[in-house]
Amino acid sequence: MAILQEVGTAPRSRRSGSWGPSNPTVRYGLGRTLSALGTFLFVLVFNFFLFRVMPGDPIALYTRGRNVDPEQIAKLRAALNKPLGEQFLAYLSNPFTGNGPSVKYSAPVWDVILPRVWPTLLLVGTATILATTIGVWLGIRAGWNRGGKFDRRATSTTLVLYSMPEFWFGMIVLIVFAVGIGPFPGMFPIGGLSTPGVDTSSPAGWLDVAWHLVLPVTTLAVIYLAEYSLVMRASLIEETSQDYVRTARAKGLMDKMVRRRHAVPNALLPTMTLVFLNLGFVVGGAITIEKVFSINGLGSLTVDALTGPDVPLLQALFLLFSGAVIFANLVADLLYGYFDPRVRT
Repeated sequence: MAILQEVGTAPRSRRSGSWGPSNPTVRYGLGRTLSALGTFLFVLVFNFFLFRVMPGDPIALYTRGRNVDPEQIAKLRAALNKPLGEQFLAYLSNPFTGNGPSVKYSAPVWDVILPRVWPTLLLVGTATILATTIGVWLGIRAGWNRGGKFDRRATSTTLVLYSMPEFWFGMIVLIVFAVGIGPFPGMFPIGGLSTPGVDTSSPAGWLDVAWHLVLPVTTLAVIYLAEYSLVMRASLIEETSQDYVRTARAKGLMDKMVRRRHAVPNALLPTMTLVFLNLGFVVGGAITIEKVFSINGLGSLTVDALTGPDVPLLQALFLLFSGAVIFANLVADLLYGYFDPRVRT
């Protein structure tokens, strides 16, 4: 009976400890999470000191173009001349406030940033979904039939698209399809996210927003799908030369089964990482696209803050963009470790 109890309890003890600190997956996830938190802490400290070593008089920025009493200026200088440690603690209590209101908009920085998040996420999210879907499909088809007619045409086209600057391609698209050339009239809106006076919360407003997004989303998607297609093609070509692919073919599996079950899942890993990294960067706003198509998102807000310069707003935007990049890196690392056991072991 004792032997049976030992035999019966052993598997349960292993299962109970399968998600403990000794598990490679748990150790990998905790390690990447702690690394991301450490990076974000470094960004917090760097963000605090960066804008305090910039040249210029911050009081002059706050009072520019305003009739401010000398007593109020003296109070502002006294507030800014607090000990550095006290300023740092106040900053850590709520770092997204930027330690002051926006100079240009005369409002708390988060109240200025929050309405600009949705247009950028809508633009970037839609473009990323389209670019990932089409780019991965192009890369798979081109890489699996390397050297074929489709591969030559797709690769040459994506190389041309990948080499084009976003702002230049956006202006060409805007001129051709919004302004019109010669006898061909413009079909799409010139800029903006919606028509003035349209209720964007109604179904008609949704269609109006979608119509305004056609050109900017197409511009972003075309540039990014070219990058994803090239990376996916190169990764798939590398996987087709591996031993496990030749073994699967030697077993008599159909060609499409070898591609779908063996080669493509492994080839997707580099592309998946690239997609998440790009997501982190473009959350900061596709600055050039937003300026070309007059979209009031985070990108255009960053340009406005730089022209000031609006230091409190820049400080909050810098922290927001850095946090988005760190979070996207963390998600990519965790998914990479989940799909590829070699990483976490």
